[in-house]
Amino acid sequence: MFPGVEQLRDIHGIQGVPWWPPGLGWWLLTAAVLALAFLIWRFRAKLRVTIPPVPFFTVGSWRWDAARRLRDLRKRAGTQDSKQTAGELSELLRRIAMARLGRDACAGLTGQDWLAWLQGNDPSGFDWSRRGQALLEIPYAPPADPKRSQELLVLIDAAYDWVETEERKKEARRKPDV
Repeated sequence: MFPGVEQLRDIHGIQGVPWWPPGLGWWLLTAAVLALAFLIWRFRAKLRVTIPPVPFFTVGSWRWDAARRLRDLRKRAGTQDSKQTAGELSELLRRIAMARLGRDACAGLTGQDWLAWLQGNDPSGFDWSRRGQALLEIPYAPPADPKRSQELLVLIDAAYDWVETEERKKEARRKPDV
């Protein structure tokens, strides 16, 4: 025989891999899932605190989306350029109007006609013809005018009231007098 053969040992099968302790990948996956769960919980808690419950809006409807966008625009209005805020508000008002009454009712209106239409169709009675002039003037005004930012905040609040007030009227019409 060959020299050193007596020192060799017989082949043994591979032992099974133990389930504990888990490998590094499982620890990382567990940490990622826990972090994601915490972030979702944290976001929902913050959402409940910053957005008051609005019983008149249905989640997922155009009213809910418009209210969310108006709140977001109001938050950004103090930090961004007033021209950009006015443009976004004007676009959002046009979308709200078209969602409520259809494209044919308001899509072609501009300038004073647009403001008069807004005033005529706003159930909260906001004076769009006089106070809405900022929507027409700000795109052509010099930037960084703090007075203009305050005017835009008033218009954003009026637009939010417009979305909210119309829904309240619907709710009042749905409930029969008992």
